[in-house]
Amino acid sequence: MNDKVTLMKGNEALAMAAIRYGADGYFGYPITPQSEVLEKLEEEMPWETTGMVVLQAESEVAAINMVYAGASCGKAVMTSTSSPGFSLMQEGMSYMAASEVPALVINVMRGGPGLGTIHPSQADYFQACKGGGHGDYRMIVLAPASVQEMADFVGLGWDLAFKYRCVSMILADGLIGQMMEKVVLPEQRQRRTQEEVEKQCPWAVTGRTGMRPKNIITSLELDDDIMEANNLRFQATYRLIEANEVRCETVDTDGCDYLIVAFGSMARIAMKTMELAAQEGIKIGLLRPITLWPFPSKEVAQAAAGVKGILVPELSAGQMIEDVKLAVDCKVPVKHFGRMGGNVPTPEEVLEALKKELINA
Repeated sequence: MNDKVTLMKGNEALAMAAIRYGADGYFGYPITPQSEVLEKLEEEMPWETTGMVVLQAESEVAAINMVYAGASCGKAVMTSTSSPGFSLMQEGMSYMAASEVPALVINVMRGGPGLGTIHPSQADYFQACKGGGHGDYRMIVLAPASVQEMADFVGLGWDLAFKYRCVSMILADGLIGQMMEKVVLPEQRQRRTQEEVEKQCPWAVTGRTGMRPKNIITSLELDDDIMEANNLRFQATYRLIEANEVRCETVDTDGCDYLIVAFGSMARIAMKTMELAAQEGIKIGLLRPITLWPFPSKEVAQAAAGVKGILVPELSAGQMIEDVKLAVDCKVPVKHFGRMGGNVPTPEEVLEALKKELINA
């Protein structure tokens, strides 16, 4: 067990965790507030130690298609970007979903719409969880709330991607990417040999040695019935993921009067809000979704049983709140509190919003 504690940024933890996972390749383009991912990889020069390819592409469109190509070969490949860059990657995301190739994509969110600001936001929730590209597809979406989770979710994301032959995404806001915390990095793993890749991924395009049957990776199918069958297979995989991969954290939800549902940096702020509320005799519980998709709907409904109301604080105009409302089937009052444009609220602001929207309403 590697128990060496290191102080680093969330973005740097992503890069170091990728190297230690035994990643085969990173293809990306610098954009604030996640540029340190590429910078850290270039600083570490893993091509000299593990053989990992690190390439700055000419654009986000090029980067995602390089990931598509590497994933088609069964390789552990990734990219990272921030909100406008993620928008440019949507066509490639849809192609990868339809081709059933595993890959890891990281979005360290900044404020928008448009080029917006370089400061933190959570306004890409819809884009990540509802399928930003075209067609009926889903991605596994992991939402870290600490630098440690930034490191931990790299390996988890790849493991899930290979397990289900899908795209996994780490959706962090700019605050988590830029903040510095103590982190324990995973042990270094060896990159898989070509033989191991072919054994794990018999579907991959690795060269037709021994005249084995052809492997074809494509998202195109002109026969309507076959394309429908493909879509039904995708949906069956998504139902399997929903049944087995929901993750969330609950804090003091038993016997609470009010519930806060928040992810990422807002969940951390809500923890302090709970302390302030307790000093005033207000019992607040917290549910933090770790998988934004699949969303912990059953867990939210269970935590909400008996509460007087739910507050959903987000760094957006209100996006996850829709899934919270669906989870409780409108049986509990659900209110939103949000800041936008890169502004991050204080715990006191969140508490005042809860009082205004639920206690004193």
